[in-house]
Amino acid sequence: MSDFLIQDGQTMLYIGDSITDCGRRAAEARLGAGYVRLFTELVTAEHPERRIRHINKGIGGNRITHLKERWNDDVFANAPDRLSIKIGINDLHSVLREADEPVAPGLFEEIYEELLTSTADRLGCPVTLLTPFYISTDTTSDTFRRKVLAFIPEYIAVVERMSERHKTGLICLHDIFAEQLKHRDAETFCPEPVHPNRSGHMVIAKALFDSLHG
Repeated sequence: MSDFLIQDGQTMLYIGDSITDCGRRAAEARLGAGYVRLFTELVTAEHPERRIRHINKGIGGNRITHLKERWNDDVFANAPDRLSIKIGINDLHSVLREADEPVAPGLFEEIYEELLTSTADRLGCPVTLLTPFYISTDTTSDTFRRKVLAFIPEYIAVVERMSERHKTGLICLHDIFAEQLKHRDAETFCPEPVHPNRSGHMVIAKALFDSLHG
């Protein structure tokens, strides 16, 4: 196996919404029961010689505006050696559901740019961006799911531009799940399109694990 990019003694921090949180503030403290924990287990299994500190800072319901509010406490204060960011689906929903203070793609990009620029200036650590995703194939009817699938490319494009501009790692989760859905139904990975089950979280964890082998 090629070299693993997280070195012995380093800290990796994961920040995002409920998909990252996954119970880490309750019964599944401190890593949650989702892709973060599965990723750490893959690392332990494949690289037992590396003592890596993992910090989960996901909070359910968060948009990128919430990440901005807590970036100093949750990211800068922990000074990670590597950072993973997974955000966007709640921002999209805030627009489609006409929520208070919605986060349209333009604002999403503006704040993402601000966070990545300040992180480069303060920490200079490698960053991996995970795109938002939606596990559904409902494109034929006038449903909310179809509307999400039609709108999510705008948020994905923001993450892709951020990755190119800031030279980060990039994991296109929406594309990865779309490939999976060619072979299995959506319920294999998710009881509803947003929150993966264990199999869905394993897809994310494996993608992150593979991306960190140089």
